Amino acid sequence: MTAPKSERRDPKAEIARLIDIMAQLRDPKTGCPWDIEQDFASIAPYTIEEAHEVADAIDRKAWDELPGELGDLLLQVVFHAQMADEGGMFDFADCAAAISDKLIFRHPHVFGDESRDKSAEQQVKDWEAIKAVERAGKAERGTLDGVAMGLPALTRAIKLQNRAARVGFDWPDAANVLDKISEETAELVEARDTLGPDALEEEFGDLLFVMANLARHLEIDPELALRRANAKFTRRFQSIEKALATDGRRPEDSDLPEMDRLWDEAKAVEKAQKT
Repeated sequence: MTAPKSERRDPKAEIARLIDIMAQLRDPKTGCPWDIEQDFASIAPYTIEEAHEVADAIDRKAWDELPGELGDLLLQVVFHAQMADEGGMFDFADCAAAISDKLIFRHPHVFGDESRDKSAEQQVKDWEAIKAVERAGKAERGTLDGVAMGLPALTRAIKLQNRAARVGFDWPDAANVLDKISEETAELVEARDTLGPDALEEEFGDLLFVMANLARHLEIDPELALRRANAKFTRRFQSIEKALATDGRRPEDSDLPEMDRLWDEAKAVEKAQKT
């Protein structure tokens, strides 16, 4: 629930307070030993983790948790900026200025003299043209240049495929992708039966890459789809554990046929709840 304007905190004051707290935590003489020992590389995994926790809260519609999760993510930005400031590279204000400048540059129809009277499709084309100018300024001339290596693999696959599609390197529709999936599946089976582990891994990677492309053609976010599949698996397996616990047993005390039956029962309950 949104607080009345008169009760809301001052965002400038709260950001300044957070920056000051981070500086105190990193103080070599009086700060926290753990915070002092960290560097960009050691903090980076936490940054990725916090971004995923934000996405998880949104996916679960846990709106009461979201402010805390966004705060955790903001802390990561402040942490990196503080370390950079200590090294004389940049500070939090530089980060804020960089994104503000980028937003203004990428929205000439809002902050400039371009007309806002354009279709969403045209806006996407204009956006890509602007980003191409930015990449050229960074000497990123290749179509795939600038797609971050640190992205989750499925997300990076989608971004690479989108970039290639913009220059015409793409299947025309999902039917062609499905045909490619059949081809890659056959190659995976062949690798399993006749080739070594390196070739098997390569073919499995090819299949995953094409599956990501199918998601793109179907306008599905593969990361989100897999997160939801993980959640569904967790719910159903927990149902198996709960059912077995009624007579004091655990999964290791059961067998696959029984657990399959309990899985199907949990699946039927979920389907019935959706109708």
